[in-house]
Amino acid sequence: MRSFAEEKKFFYRVRVLRINMAKKSHELIYGIHAVESAIRNQPENVLQVFVQQGRNDNRIKKIHSIAQNSGVSIQSISNDKLKEKCPKARHQGVVAEIRYNKSSELSLDDILEKESLLLLVLDEVQDPHNIGACLRTADAVGVDAVIVSKNRSPALTPVIRNVASGAAETVPYIMVSNLARVLDKIKQSNVWVMGTSGDAEQTIYSASCNRLALVMGSEGKGMRRLTREACDELVSIPMRGSVESLNISVATAVCLYEIRRQQKESS
Repeated sequence: MRSFAEEKKFFYRVRVLRINMAKKSHELIYGIHAVESAIRNQPENVLQVFVQQGRNDNRIKKIHSIAQNSGVSIQSISNDKLKEKCPKARHQGVVAEIRYNKSSELSLDDILEKESLLLLVLDEVQDPHNIGACLRTADAVGVDAVIVSKNRSPALTPVIRNVASGAAETVPYIMVSNLARVLDKIKQSNVWVMGTSGDAEQTIYSASCNRLALVMGSEGKGMRRLTREACDELVSIPMRGSVESLNISVATAVCLYEIRRQQKESS
């Protein structure tokens, strides 16, 4: 029979486990674009929207309207309460609690069945601002999915969602255990895998394919060796000035738009 102290420790462990489980199933997002996109695209996963008391501008009115039309509960709370929910974040007067619904995610197998395909693979990109910016560009260009290594890149966070400005709710974000193995699987599905490297002789301007996976490495290090070896070809972005490289999100935008331009010309 447990002592009172042992019982207390046991129930404390159970409580912590329940809290941790809740954290995994629910999360907070903030910012006008991120919250609006979540309500528009996944209203069934939006549990509650909180807006700042006293805010009556058009952007907040729009959030109110979309939430009410989608059957999403909305509540006005003080700015201090909003800050408690997401400290050190620029919440723009709106925060939402969403359900993490893994069953609603598209699988890589489903995506690979598409006739025309453009994938973005990020190798060891860890900064959430860069990942959010890449997601935003991916949405604008029409990328079918963004693929990352679950051990080398973060899962979707409130910061990533905020920087992505709604793209995290529209572009599948697929986390895989072994990136090199997944690239081999992608190649077996008749997808051309194109990696980027500053020392590649061929440039991005000569690349064109209807089913393509673009691989971007981290700033400074670039792609890892196994990732590099898994690519069908390597291309570079011509640099005519004095700087040696571009920010990863900027380089990603340059490559994706150039790929789309070439695909449009060849169609």
